[in-house]
Formats: sequence, structure tokens, C-alpha cells
Amino acid sequence: MVALALAVPLFFLAVFFLWPVVAMLARGLVTPAGVDTVGFAAELTRPRTWKVAGQTLWMAAASTACSVVLGLPLAYVLYRLRLPGVRVVRAFVVVPFVLPTVVVGTAFRALLRADGPYGFLGWDSSPWAVVAAMVFFNTAVISRTVGPLWAALPPHAEAARTLGASPWRAFRTVTLLELAPAITSGAAIVFLFCSTSFGIVQTLGAPGYGTLETEIWVQTTTFLDLRAAAVLSLLQVVIVGIATVVAARATRRTSAALRLRPAARRKVGPSDIPALLISSATVIFLIGAPLLTLVARSFQRSGTWTLENYRNLIGSSGFSGISASDALRNSLTTGLSAAALALLLGALLAFALASPWAPPRPVSTAAEGIALLPLGVSAVTVGFGLFLTIRMLVPSAQLLVPVAQAVVALPLVARVILPVVRAIDPRLREAAATLGAGPGRVWRSIDLPLAARALAVAAGFGLAISLGEYGATSFLATSDSTTLPVLIGQLLGRPGAENYGTAMAGAVVLGTVTGGLMALSEMAAPAGAASSLLTQQKGKLRVRTS
Repeated sequence: MVALALAVPLFFLAVFFLWPVVAMLARGLVTPAGVDTVGFAAELTRPRTWKVAGQTLWMAAASTACSVVLGLPLAYVLYRLRLPGVRVVRAFVVVPFVLPTVVVGTAFRALLRADGPYGFLGWDSSPWAVVAAMVFFNTAVISRTVGPLWAALPPHAEAARTLGASPWRAFRTVTLLELAPAITSGAAIVFLFCSTSFGIVQTLGAPGYGTLETEIWVQTTTFLDLRAAAVLSLLQVVIVGIATVVAARATRRTSAALRLRPAARRKVGPSDIPALLISSATVIFLIGAPLLTLVARSFQRSGTWTLENYRNLIGSSGFSGISASDALRNSLTTGLSAAALALLLGALLAFALASPWAPPRPVSTAAEGIALLPLGVSAVTVGFGLFLTIRMLVPSAQLLVPVAQAVVALPLVARVILPVVRAIDPRLREAAATLGAGPGRVWRSIDLPLAARALAVAAGFGLAISLGEYGATSFLATSDSTTLPVLIGQLLGRPGAENYGTAMAGAVVLGTVTGGLMALSEMAAPAGAASSLLTQQKGKLRVRTS
């Protein structure tokens, strides 16, 4: 049973991820005479290749550094201090992370344009616009990665304070060292996401030399140069692979620390004022301002306030051969299908890897690594590979688009479920097995109830990701299967106030749906729910044993 549960998601990834990606790379690097090493070397030594790679790296590094600097005070305020309405703020802060990248790019395009609120910065169509959008997108990753660990730390810093250490010295010499694994893990994940933010860079005009993903897009769609796209894809796999390894190692170190008992929240004191000020500025000026600007722009056209942009979403807009309402319906249909598929596969993978009957450690490690591979490959590469290999074998793109979105969502869905399942006390399973329960009964009576909340969060997370997926869908969607993110990208690429206004309205609708899903998931899980449920399960086992 465990072997079958593990085989199903791995087979899915082999058919719909590994085969298309390998086929796409082979098209560019393999000729009838063998591997084209000369052509590979020529592409690798082109100055533009390394300029694109260099810009990708420095923008990802700058975005990661800024996300850490702003995310740490936010994690402290949201997880260590006793404040009214903190759960609402925490839900609001996490919304940007699940917004479709095309929505984030659209929001910052409205914010930074010459007549926008931040137009005085002069960042419009510059690499710094991309960095700012990436920081907006990923600050929540740091706060969500570091915050739970910070809330569970023992009072070592307070002990240092009683011995005469200043707040800064206690933080630098005690707390920072304890948080280092979580910070490293969060920073590696942020770097990973910043290296693969196709939608943000594309909607902001691919400033400078663009990034590896936008260059892959240009080489495949404009120049049909598969060799160049293959070389760029391999470079991206190497870069993101390193970040994935760092994140995995840091996550293993963090998981042990997270088993500590959560500490009581402390009252706000004078030493907390700097963190409060930085967090308030982050929430208002970095997170709130782009969202409010996007909403305001959606009600404007040619400098006047109007509802015409939203009327175009209800009626036929005449763009791209499909109405905006049809594109929204396509997004919901494919998103629900993709989320259901990703949840099923992710749950099978997580329960199989965490099961007492899991395969040997080398096999489990390899399986987990394969499941994370889609994070290290451009969605553009995945989409184009699917187009080359499977698109012609299916009668309609509407059948393949949900599959592509599920491939993108599966690693993140699995990562939401897997830590929760692994944290289940093995003594509960052992007790059930001692009483004669088989693997299926153990799963139904122990694992499933304890992981139910994680499954609900993973479902909302998978739906939000699927609804906003842009890179792979843009390759596969036809005129009758265009999704809302693809339509928004098309509208932004065309001149005219009507196109721009409709894109703003579409981005607001899409962002409201995806952000609302994640905010509800964040607010629905009360603190201590997991431990309460664990206590209930232990009580049930004691009753059954007696």
C-alpha cells in the first residue's frame, strides 16, 4: 500500500515533468550526430548568457537580503508580542505570497509608473522595480518561516538580559544563533522563488537583460532557438538546485527546534518600539500601498473614475478572442482540477514518506528530491516541454493545462503536508499497530485526523497557486482555454487605456480570490490546534487500550 502511494505521484512526475523537460533539453542539445558540445560551449560563452545569469543572481540576492531585513522584525512582532488583531495582520501579511506573480507585477507597475504614488523614485521599468516586487512577494516567507520557531524558543535571551546584556547584544549573541537555521532556510527559499519569478519580471517589462526565465521565453517563442533555451534552463537548474539543497538542510535543522513548547507572548516594551516601527512601515508602505494602488487603478480610465474596467470582466471584452469572464471561468475550472490533483498526489507522497512502513532512507530521500524538482525548473521550460511532447497527443489544451498547474503546485502542497505528518508522535502509530491495526487503519485513525488541518491549508494553497500559474499555462492555453493570468499578461502588453484598465480590474479579481483563500486558511487554524488534536487522539488510544 505504501509502495503504491509513493509510486503514483512519482509516475505522474515522470510522465508530465521529467519526460517533457528532458525532451525539451534534448531538442536543444542533441543532434543526430550526438551531443552538440560545440554549440553548447558557444551558447555558454556568449556574453549575453552571463549578463542574463548575472542579473538574475544579483536581483535574487538583493531581494533575498531585503526580505530577511524586513521579515525578521515582522516575525518578532507577529509571533512574540501580545497585540490586538495580530491574527488579522498575520493573515494580511501572508496574502502577497499567494498572489499570482502577474498580479504582483501589475500592482507594482501601477505603483511605480510616473504618475503613481512612488513615481518619484524613478524605478519604473528598472531592475529595482523587480527587486521591490520580489521583496513584497517574499517578506511573508521569512516571517512565516522564522516566526513559529521564534515563538517556540526558550527564554535564553531573557536570561542574558538579566545578566546585564543589552537587547541588541542578547539578540545578536543568543536569539540570532538560535534562529540561524530558520533564517537560512527562509532565505534559501526566497532566493529560489526570486530566481523563478517569471510573471513579475514579464509584467514589469523585463528591464535590463531580463532574467533566465524571461530569456528562455524569448529564445523559445521569438527566436525558436531551443539550444539557447536548453543552456539557460540548465544554468537555472544548477542555481536553483543549490538553493534547494541549502533550504532542505536548513529545514531539517529547524524541524527539531520547532518541537519546543511555544512560549507565552510578551507585552510590548520600550525595546520593542524599533521592531514595531519597521513592521508598521513594511505593512503600510511595502504591502498595503501596492494593493491599494492596484485597486484604485482598477476604477480609473484615462484619469477618470469609472466602473467600465469591471464591466469588461462581465461582458465580452473583445480581446484575444475570449471575454474576461470566460477567462475567469477557465481559471476557476482548471484551478480546481489542478488543486484537487495536486492535493491527492501531495497527500499520497507525504503520507508514504512519513509512514512507519516507508521505504529505506536512500529511497525516501530520492523520492522527496524528485518531488521537489519542479521548484528548480522554470515553469516556462515545463510548459514548452509539455507542448513539445504531450500537447499533440491530447485532443484539447483544457485537459493539459490543469496537469501543468498541478506539476507546479505539487512540491509546495507536499511541503505543507509533509512536516505535519512527520511531526506526529510515532508512539500513536505503534500503539495502534500493537492493537492489531494495519497500515490503512492506522492512516484513517491517526494520520488523517491529525493532518486534516494541514490538508485544508494545502488545498487552499494549491488552489491559489493553480489559479495564478502563468509560465507553463501561457505555452499551453489556446484561445478558448485562456486563463485570467494569461489574459492579464496579454492586456498589459498592448497599448491603450482600455487594455490597461481591464488588466487592473482582472488583477484585482484574481488577487482577491487567491489572497482570500490563503487569508482564510491562515485565520482558520487557531493556535494550539495541533496540540489539542494530538491530546484528543492520545485519549482515544488510551480508551481503546483499556
